[in-house]
Amino acid sequence: MFNPPDINCQKCDRLCDFRAQNRQKFPSYHNGPVDSFGDLSAEILVVGLAPGLNGANQTNRPFTADYAGDILYPCLQKFGFAQGKYERKKDDGFELLNVRVTNAVRCVPPQNKVIADEIKNCRPFLISEIESMLNLKVILALGQVAHNAVLGALGYKLSLHKFAHGAIHTLSKNHITLIDSYHTSRYNINTGVLTTKMFEQVLSCLKELL
Repeated sequence: MFNPPDINCQKCDRLCDFRAQNRQKFPSYHNGPVDSFGDLSAEILVVGLAPGLNGANQTNRPFTADYAGDILYPCLQKFGFAQGKYERKKDDGFELLNVRVTNAVRCVPPQNKVIADEIKNCRPFLISEIESMLNLKVILALGQVAHNAVLGALGYKLSLHKFAHGAIHTLSKNHITLIDSYHTSRYNINTGVLTTKMFEQVLSCLKELL
């Protein structure tokens, strides 16, 4: 059974301090570990980095009200993995189909940068989530941090499965395929590191694997 973090999770001192600051500064925000989005029965798990300060940290839904979600969710819908209208809020009625979305680190980090201990502290939640997804076939890692977090959660050596955009890794002992993509962040899109076409190519490959 999936055991999500408590709303006042105390595993990471730095993130707890930042949470306390944000509860003072943004009292209407969620300001806690962000829930995953989508059913545990899904065959696909999308893993991102961490909540954005004014995105998921506000809405309590991964990538929601965040530029990265403006790319992610319409693309998922284009390939039949979502329905409804994405409106950057948790109660917009937007639904994922056969997909669940989560983050390697559940709480918003200062300057959108996580540290190794925070990834390690959040690992039990990712392990629990993966183990609870009994139909899981494919994990899509958005960025190298997510890629490494998934491998760590599943007990694989990072050196044997290096991150690369579009790379496909067969994790045979778990019967899972890991696919890599650059993160759909504003920075990556604006600098041309990732284009919508490049991301759609990854989703096309993912769909073929199913």
